[in-house]
Amino acid sequence: MDDVVLVNVFASEPGGGSPTPIVADASGYEAERMLAVARHYRHECAFVFPPQDPAVADFRFRFFVPRKEMTMCGHATLGTIWLLRRLGTLRGTAARIETLSGPVQGVVQDADTSDEYVEISQPAGTVQEIPDPAVKEAILDVLGIRAADLLPLPILNAVTSRMKTPIPLQSVAVLDALRPKFARMESLCTGLNSTGLYPFAISDLSAHRFDTRQFPRGSGFPEDIATGVAASALAFGLVAYGVVSFGTERITVRQGRAMGRPSQLFVRFDVAGPTARPRGCFFGGQVMMGTE
Repeated sequence: MDDVVLVNVFASEPGGGSPTPIVADASGYEAERMLAVARHYRHECAFVFPPQDPAVADFRFRFFVPRKEMTMCGHATLGTIWLLRRLGTLRGTAARIETLSGPVQGVVQDADTSDEYVEISQPAGTVQEIPDPAVKEAILDVLGIRAADLLPLPILNAVTSRMKTPIPLQSVAVLDALRPKFARMESLCTGLNSTGLYPFAISDLSAHRFDTRQFPRGSGFPEDIATGVAASALAFGLVAYGVVSFGTERITVRQGRAMGRPSQLFVRFDVAGPTARPRGCFFGGQVMMGTE
């Protein structure tokens, strides 16, 4: 597919990160054609259009997975901003993006250095505990674990752009050993009003580093390599748990290792002061060219 450029988002080492197919000028693309691209590559794909209102946005992004259109895809947004800058379509280091989930601000940090990374904005998150014991048992059963494998913290629903379900596990070893019952994942997540289970473990509390996996509700593949909107939702969940505070400088989230695609992303709260309620957050990571 000549229009498609592959980039790799969030790689923490060679061979890691999330492959992201992008069409940098999708003018004339209809939904079926975009869906066909996603089915061909079997990854979240991004498509760039002119904004509906150039006064408030520089670009309009649409996102597709093999089964449907997504309202938002964080890593695909990051990769697309990076690519548009490389192509010269985006001048400068900031971009205003229109998505189906709402406006997104993109920023290129440490531009033109070896440390360059892209981050995008997310709205302030909300968190709600899942108190129903039967629902908790269903989650444990689908993940194939016992209550003893959980930290003594509640299971939550948390959202910035899309609802996720953070599940606090006792250790990274428990996280890595998960073998979910994928045939039941979609119905469970639908009942939770969630777009994915997001089990996590604390890998280094003093460094604010966490390991995660994401099992999406119905994207056409069983597990995600890296999930920025889930990491953002988790950050607000971690505050609710009392594990981090809104004054925390940066949270590091590692994902994809169980899939052989080690990835790393960062989340920081958008706060006016160390004790203020954040306006939202930013998540981001490094991007590089990919290969088929």
